[in-house]
Amino acid sequence: MISCNKKKMQAFSADSSSNPFDNLTEEIVWKILDLLDDDPSATKSFSLTCKTFYFIESRHRKTLKPLRTELLPRTLRRYPFVSHLDLSFCPRVDDNSLNLISSTWKATLLSINLSRSRFFTNVGLSCLFVNCTGLVEVDLSNGTELTDLAASAIAEAKNLERLRLARCKLITDMGIGCIAVGCRKLRLLCLKWCLRVGDLGVELIALKCKQIRSLDLSYLPITEKCLKSVLQLQHLEDLVLEGCHGIDDAGLSTLEQSCKSLKMLNLSNCQNVTHTGLSSLTNGNEQLQKIILAYGSAVTYDLAKCLHTFSKLQSIKLDGCMVTWSGIKAMASMHASVKELSLSKCLGVTDEGLSLLVQSHKELKKLDITCCRKITYTSIDSITSSCTFLTSLRMESCSLVPKEAFILIGAHCMHLEELDATDNEIDDEGLKSISRCLKLSILKLGICTNISDEGLAKIGSCCSMLKELDLYRCTAISDAGIAAIGDGCPALGDGCPALEMINIAYNDKITDNSLISLSKCSMLKALEIRGCPSVSSIGLSAIAVGCKQLTVLDIKKCFNITDNGMLPLAQFSQNLKQINLSYCSVTDVGLVALASINRLQNMTILHLAGLTPNGLAAALLACRGLTKVKLHASFRPLLPRSILGYMEAHGCVFHWRDKAFQNEMDPKGWKLHFGRNSEVP
Repeated sequence: MISCNKKKMQAFSADSSSNPFDNLTEEIVWKILDLLDDDPSATKSFSLTCKTFYFIESRHRKTLKPLRTELLPRTLRRYPFVSHLDLSFCPRVDDNSLNLISSTWKATLLSINLSRSRFFTNVGLSCLFVNCTGLVEVDLSNGTELTDLAASAIAEAKNLERLRLARCKLITDMGIGCIAVGCRKLRLLCLKWCLRVGDLGVELIALKCKQIRSLDLSYLPITEKCLKSVLQLQHLEDLVLEGCHGIDDAGLSTLEQSCKSLKMLNLSNCQNVTHTGLSSLTNGNEQLQKIILAYGSAVTYDLAKCLHTFSKLQSIKLDGCMVTWSGIKAMASMHASVKELSLSKCLGVTDEGLSLLVQSHKELKKLDITCCRKITYTSIDSITSSCTFLTSLRMESCSLVPKEAFILIGAHCMHLEELDATDNEIDDEGLKSISRCLKLSILKLGICTNISDEGLAKIGSCCSMLKELDLYRCTAISDAGIAAIGDGCPALGDGCPALEMINIAYNDKITDNSLISLSKCSMLKALEIRGCPSVSSIGLSAIAVGCKQLTVLDIKKCFNITDNGMLPLAQFSQNLKQINLSYCSVTDVGLVALASINRLQNMTILHLAGLTPNGLAAALLACRGLTKVKLHASFRPLLPRSILGYMEAHGCVFHWRDKAFQNEMDPKGWKLHFGRNSEVP
């Protein structure tokens, strides 16, 4: 077998006698490629080694994510055995593209993602599903123009197992009925925000698709009528009924049976469902492991008592609910081994109640007490002494917790991997204690004004696994602290080489030296430095050269960043997908240079004093992959309608903002940006 493979390898290259790699069998080369799957640049370098490797890599590639639709013909020729196709970078995918795909990969294609694509119709979908009979997974989310004709085309996919139709708002019960009849093997179906699908469509799915494991019916205008059939699905494990306001206690009380196989139930935003409805819906279920009741009715004694029936329950999420003392006591007396508890923004959480909960559930690994503003040192003392195996603690805006409490976290919760201490009183002593958590990968310290370089240096020297760091408005942090993260401390450690995301926005002590230090973090993917006036093109150039994995960049109100910073980005940051340039000193030259980045999809360009209509037009035309652009409304009448039409026809959406020039550094006050909305203007 090995000698046979060697002969095959030699046949691939005319000059095989001089190629030492020909001594490797094809199986060995494929094993090498398997190890490079997570690094596109490494795979590309591999394929360019020699003709033999180029040929083998093209046959080995099974997963593909083209940057633009225009590249599809070339891609189709090179990669004949693709099984997983992700077109989320291709906003314009028409019927001809789907015809080409279906004719080339009809024997191999197993999944396709069209969730960010438009311009195709039921004709193209029909061709795709008729030819690619092996398709098992399709994502058509955001298909706001797809109708029942598209649904009837989907019905041709007889082997389909996973289908996502979120926000397909024109598909009705009739279309869903076609899918139910044609796609009998469905195991996962998402109909979130399919506002024209009601009880009839859901009931047809339940009656025809008996293999369903996961069903998302969020925000559908359904009632208990369809649930009678849904609960008869013998294999159903995940049921999402978030925002289904037509479901209430009265209707649920008419149900004659529950789903015995259910493992996850989401009733978020179902304010009309109390303990009465929950009991009817889950009566007799013994498999439930996760329940989400966020932003629903109050957590009373009766509701909490319902949870006692689930002996395998591991995760409870009650975000935004009013929690009563009797409800907390009832939850504390549960016998289930709860591993995850979320009380984010819950009113009624006090030291006494929270202490009782954590002392009763010492197996907790994830705890979210965000905005529980009544808790103090007492709660943290109870948490850290009882739940020593915590891996995640989210406690943003727990304003009454004193700085001394954070010392307890590092002293007792050594397994911590995530800590959100945003808007708290934590200081350097607290950071020094938390640095004992050697597995820490996510640390959020936004608006923590008591921390300084001293504490951050300890994190940099000990927490080498850190991937995400939020220092938004930590005004005492300077270049020295950032240096400990990027460069490391020579005497103590090597910094955080695994860092992928950092936010140092609105900090006037941050200069180019900080960016030069961060340029050592080669894995960096997201950088937010908005409102750092001392940063210039010099620092940004260092980031561009050193952080080639960068995908998200926010340099809003970095007034000293000019075209000189855009040129290195254009040359080295070829993975950049999203950038905010608002208020920078970038002109037409810099913007046109930036447009050469193939992966660039999202740009925010507000108040660039050096930008002209001609320069903007040239940049827009040059940047072929754009899907979203935010511009000042003053440019709208100045740009030729033909250019706007061309861009929109290729899938680009324009957002026009009529915002006055803002002189203040932080117009949104203390609002955090990073990790919540990376696309804010």
